[in-house]
Amino acid sequence: MIFEHKSVLLYETVDSLNIKPDGIYVDGTLGGGGHAFEVAGRLGENGRLIGIDQDADAVAAATERLAPFKEKVTIIRSNYRNIREVLEGLGIQKVDGIYLDLGVSSYQLDTAERGFTYRENAPLDMRMDQRNEKTAADIVNEYSEAELFRIIRDYGEDRFAKNIAKHIVKAREKERIETTDQLVEIIKAAIPAKIRAEGGHPAKRTFQAIRIELNRELEVLNDSIDTMIDLLNPGGRLSIITFHSLEDRIVKTRFRTNENPCTCPPDFPVCVCGKKSRGKVVTRKPIVPDDREVEENKRSKSSKLRVFERI
Repeated sequence: MIFEHKSVLLYETVDSLNIKPDGIYVDGTLGGGGHAFEVAGRLGENGRLIGIDQDADAVAAATERLAPFKEKVTIIRSNYRNIREVLEGLGIQKVDGIYLDLGVSSYQLDTAERGFTYRENAPLDMRMDQRNEKTAADIVNEYSEAELFRIIRDYGEDRFAKNIAKHIVKAREKERIETTDQLVEIIKAAIPAKIRAEGGHPAKRTFQAIRIELNRELEVLNDSIDTMIDLLNPGGRLSIITFHSLEDRIVKTRFRTNENPCTCPPDFPVCVCGKKSRGKVVTRKPIVPDDREVEENKRSKSSKLRVFERI
């Protein structure tokens, strides 16, 4: 199967980076290389692009796609949380732009055996990095009812989280839950039929929650933004595409804190905490896809792009 992922907000993201032909840029979530292809095409012979992805399939696909630019592209299999170490290993101190596309790729969703989708039966896997030993099945079968409730409530924002957690624990007492179909049936049984008929797929939120927990997606994002801003040259930009409110909230908050880190009480006449602004939020409101893009790529519907510029 071809590693396909229609790049969301492609030109908006690449334009937001203000590409300098001789600049150094980092794609922290390389995927199939869609955004990277556009960035590399705007670089001169002294420009450089570093692509990072933890998924072996993505690395292979992007390597092939970016072959015409191989002189200026370096691809590293890693998690973007290790961006500082990756750059140090390449002898790079600062860069001119970093961007992330936090969506799960179409390839990952559509390759049933990866276990991300609730639409086809497959082993409960969901690992973005298949070098990790822990899978979604381990979470479903080993987390306590309270832990399952917490992640489904917090990461899935599902109002039936308590009932879903209870049903999972009850079902696994009979047999280990190993497949996506088993889990889907358990979730369906935990949600009233009337509600199931109204909304989207009943398992969508729980699957999202388990995936986020397994791959520590929100933790990685929250812990990495300050580091990425730190690695930017003056005028360099960090552009991040999110796909749900949890990610967007983190990006919005971290950007705002970096723009105005002062912790002094509002009634202080002058700042005494000494915390200086590291830049400015370029996007007061997030950039969202236009109607045509949503029409062409349904998965872009919830995407939001936020941009920060270093001073």
